[in-house]
Amino acid sequence: MEVNMGIKVVKFGGSSLANAPQMKKVADIVNADSGRKYIVVSAPGKRFGDDIKVTDMLYRCFEVKDNKVEFDKTFSSIKERYNDILKELGVDYDLTAEFKVVEENILNSKTPDYAASRGEYLNALVFSKYMNCDFLDAAGIIIFNENGVFDSKATYPRLKEKLSGKDKVVIPGFYGSFEDGTIKTFSRGGSDITGSIVSRAVNADLYENWTDVSGMLMADPRLVENPVTIDLVTYKELRELSYMGAAVLHEDAVFPVREAGIPINIRNTNRPGDAGTIITAEPMSDIPVKTITGIAGKQGFSTISIENDMMNSESGFGRKILTVLEENNIAFEHLTSGIDSIGIIVATKDIKDIKNKLIDEIIKTVDADTVAIEDNLSLIAVVGLGMIKEKGTAAKVFDAISSADVNVKMIDQGSSELNIIIGVDDNDYITTLNAIYDKFN
Repeated sequence: MEVNMGIKVVKFGGSSLANAPQMKKVADIVNADSGRKYIVVSAPGKRFGDDIKVTDMLYRCFEVKDNKVEFDKTFSSIKERYNDILKELGVDYDLTAEFKVVEENILNSKTPDYAASRGEYLNALVFSKYMNCDFLDAAGIIIFNENGVFDSKATYPRLKEKLSGKDKVVIPGFYGSFEDGTIKTFSRGGSDITGSIVSRAVNADLYENWTDVSGMLMADPRLVENPVTIDLVTYKELRELSYMGAAVLHEDAVFPVREAGIPINIRNTNRPGDAGTIITAEPMSDIPVKTITGIAGKQGFSTISIENDMMNSESGFGRKILTVLEENNIAFEHLTSGIDSIGIIVATKDIKDIKNKLIDEIIKTVDADTVAIEDNLSLIAVVGLGMIKEKGTAAKVFDAISSADVNVKMIDQGSSELNIIIGVDDNDYITTLNAIYDKFN
């Protein structure tokens, strides 16, 4: 479904801007809708399979800045990349002065953030020249506080003022600065966050996030053959699916637009006619709500099983166990319990070097009868707002798993009835994903 709205913020990822032909596609998309006024760009991504992203080359420059030969080699490749784009676009613009400033600043910088941010900075300059529109540097406008946390109170008024009255503006994604102008980046993929922040600042009607896929898919295409595209997903569903690894945009990009009730549209630069996926706070009346919106999963979990007679009657038993985890800096994923037992799901990587220590500390702390740790657990989340009103959803899920001859090791359903979490052996992970997907399609 095409969403026709007023003011749109459009963000284009690295694959969308990897070279001149891709930039021409982006320009056509922007020019096709007068509402696309604010354009957030990433650094050039990969042009082919074993290509190197410009951001990775910039990180490399910082790493080898004390090695002149390696630095010059890498930085020359970066300059060549941008100059080739300018030449193929037919843009008469000389980046020599900009390259010189970037080179000197990388050599004198103390953190890699400045180096990494220059990919977006230079690409925004190039694209703004190609589009013959304004360029707005994110430094000094998108602000981080002294702790390196995004400062919305300082940012939104500045962005709103700078963008007011502009017809079209290109803004580099991924970075901002401290109040003193020192560059600070978001985590990788942070251009998604920039797009969301700009959308919130201008109170956009829609945030379009353009990438190389036609929206979110119901399951991982690497594990499930030809999964269908999700037409609509709510922020709550997205949060659940993103946590389990099913996302096409940075997880933190949701919060600024969610606060303002701004929908997101995930679109494909290479297939601009595809409607993509709409992300909203609530379902839309013209898009049917499916029972299951998406299925996602993760591997690499362990279960810490504790058994103790009369555990349920002992006040503070669970708290004491969780205190042991906290003191060892271990977060837990899920917690299941019975009358005389409790199971705690944790990431295997967090405990792999301290298993015996954990067992000893738990036994000592709660005088447990037995404590055991079992690895090789996969978690699968079946997510959908439609499950709330649809009877028999859980039965269909477990019938699919049973028919696939898979043993379920853990079951958890949140109080919101938004999702069902199933734990299975790692060896059954792909089989289970496919069995559940096939049951609902």
